[in-house]
Amino acid sequence: MKLVVAIIRPEKLEDVQKALAERDVYLMTVSDVRGCGRQRGYTEVYRGTEVQIRLVPKLKLEIAVNEPFVEAAIEAIVHSARTGETGTIGDGKIFVLPLEDAVRIRTGERGGNAIGP
Repeated sequence: MKLVVAIIRPEKLEDVQKALAERDVYLMTVSDVRGCGRQRGYTEVYRGTEVQIRLVPKLKLEIAVNEPFVEAAIEAIVHSARTGETGTIGDGKIFVLPLEDAVRIRTGERGGNAIGP
């Protein structure tokens, strides 16, 4: 089992969900987050004053998947979250972490059965 954590642009969420659903990956947790990477924020004019916005709004997806679905999930996220053909700075990142155990509270199922097929 792996935990796939993806940081994406908010406007790409629907595309990513659709791409994951096509690969039979439906379960995820989505959080509003802010951060910066190479994008390093942006400048805005607010009431006549230039303001540096360093933390850019993003979405964080946490997806627990069994081993056979890891590469499919990564591929779906990469292709659907990318801006244009080649992508641009700020499209996001994907992290894959080992997932030691999972427990479905309702039934008490553990491991891969708790997160699905």
